[in-house]
Amino acid sequence: MSKFKEKVFEIVRRVPEGKVVSYGQVALMAGIPRAAIQVGWVLHISDESDKLPWWRVINNAGRISTTCLEHTAQNQKEKLEKEGVKVTKNLKIDIEKYRFRPNPKFLQNLSLEDEYIFKLMEKYGI
Repeated sequence: MSKFKEKVFEIVRRVPEGKVVSYGQVALMAGIPRAAIQVGWVLHISDESDKLPWWRVINNAGRISTTCLEHTAQNQKEKLEKEGVKVTKNLKIDIEKYRFRPNPKFLQNLSLEDEYIFKLMEKYGI
């Protein structure tokens, strides 16, 4: 398994119930900014999806954007609502209300360089 894939899994596993992250946020926490599409792909092709809370990852516009036939947008909506996340009929979420904002220690435990920790703190109000 690639280091990137391992890091994506580690991050997604640690998103608390009732919180969401964006694909880009996961990419930045993995130390590879601009890899949002790759994060989506890693989650899509994973044979460990039953062990990952994949439904907690949404796009940065606050919208469920999956088109997967196995893990449908409706399935993601139901899982998020079960955790207390309000999702509208058109699959929108108030991402700023529900966004997971890890503390700096969490980010340091991901072995991130200070540059990425600063970017995350600045961009997501951590």
